[in-house]
Amino acid sequence: MFFHAHPDDEALLTAGTMARLAGQGHRVVLVLATSGERGLAPDALRERGLGAVRRAEAHASARILGCSRVAFLGYADSGHEPAPAPARAGAEPFAAADVDEAAARLAALLTEERADLLTVYDPAGGYGHPDHVQVHRVGYRAARMAGTPVVLEATVDRTLLLRGLRAASWVHRFPPQFDRDSFRQAYGARAEITHRVPVKRHWRAKRASMSAHLSQARGGDSERTLAALGRLPGPAFRQVLGTEWYIQRGLPAGPVLRDPLATLPGAGAAARGR
Repeated sequence: MFFHAHPDDEALLTAGTMARLAGQGHRVVLVLATSGERGLAPDALRERGLGAVRRAEAHASARILGCSRVAFLGYADSGHEPAPAPARAGAEPFAAADVDEAAARLAALLTEERADLLTVYDPAGGYGHPDHVQVHRVGYRAARMAGTPVVLEATVDRTLLLRGLRAASWVHRFPPQFDRDSFRQAYGARAEITHRVPVKRHWRAKRASMSAHLSQARGGDSERTLAALGRLPGPAFRQVLGTEWYIQRGLPAGPVLRDPLATLPGAGAAARGR
C-alpha cells in the first residue's frame, strides 16, 4: 500500500516501484489523504473543480501503474502555508486532523487489504509540506494499529538532489520563488537510505503516470517540475528518475537493498539482490 498526500505525489516518488511490484503480480493499492484541491493550477481547471480533476488524474495514473485500487481518506488539502487552511465543505484539513482518527481510517484499509508493506514519507515530509509531514505521523500510527510488518519512507537521496538542482539551474529557469537552498535539509541523507530500488525498466510507466497529472504541469505563469522532468528524453529520464529511494527505520546496518520487499518476513536472502 502506497500512502500519499495528494494526487501526483505517487508519480514523482514511488511510481516506478508501484509499476515494478504490479508487474511482478503483487496487489498494489494507492491511498491518498486528500484530493489536492489547493494545488497550483490554471484558472480554467479551478473553475471545473480542481479536486475532482485531480481525483480523475489519480485514477488514470493508477491504471497506468497497474494498481488494483485507489482510495481517498477524505481530508481537505491543507495548502503549503504553515497554518492549515480552514475546513471547507465539511472536510477537515489533513494537517490539522487528529492523528489517531486519521490513522484509524488508514489502518482499516491496511487490515482490509492485508497489506504487508506501507510506504509513507520521511519525518520532514520531503520538502516540508504540512500534509506530507502528517503522512509520516499518520502512516506509522496506522501501521502499528494494523500490525503492518514493513514501513518504508519514500524519499530522495539529498546528495543527488542538490547536485541535480545545481546542474538543472544551468538549463532550466526556476520560478522566482524557488529556493534551492531550502533543499539542504529536505528529504533523506544518503547515510539514512536503506533501499535504492532500480526502476529504469519501468520508466515509460513512470513518465506516463507523471503525464496523467496534467493539471499540475503549470502553476501560475511558470512550468512546474513535474512537466519539466516529463519532457526529458528517454535516456536522460532513465538516468535522472530510474532509481527510487526508501528508508526503513531500525534496520540493522548492511548493504543498501534493491528490492522493496527484501525485509518482509520470510523474504529470504535472495530477495536482497534483485
